[in-house]
Amino acid sequence: MPLQHWLVKQEPEDFSWDQFTREKIAAWTGVRNFAARIHLRGMKKGDLVMYYHTGDEKQVVGIAKVSKAAYPDPTREEGEWVAVDLVPVEPLRRPVTLAAIRADPTLNQTPLVKQTRLSVMPLTPKEFARMQELSKQGST
Repeated sequence: MPLQHWLVKQEPEDFSWDQFTREKIAAWTGVRNFAARIHLRGMKKGDLVMYYHTGDEKQVVGIAKVSKAAYPDPTREEGEWVAVDLVPVEPLRRPVTLAAIRADPTLNQTPLVKQTRLSVMPLTPKEFARMQELSKQGST
């Protein structure tokens, strides 16, 4: 199966990119949205993931990788909620802000812009590559 691309959102006060890189792995638990659960179930080991800081920052800050595909979320009390394990790959050279994403013709139709409450979402390979490109250009 070909490599897929994703974006996950996190409050930096709860679990920042810096904390993630210090811990070297994160069980992505606690997602309680049906659409996001579908996306978590679609994640496969090796898939690449953009790491987005929500709150005041509103910017993509790093790239992670799925190290373990969907499994039952250990924090669930009921239901069929799932989690995945992520590992950090690298920080982006420069963060890519939500404003830059909204202004970019390649990115302005992504779920990040269109489904703002969704915490786990797919990206096309083209969208993923464009975020990397914007980071390298510093066009944030």
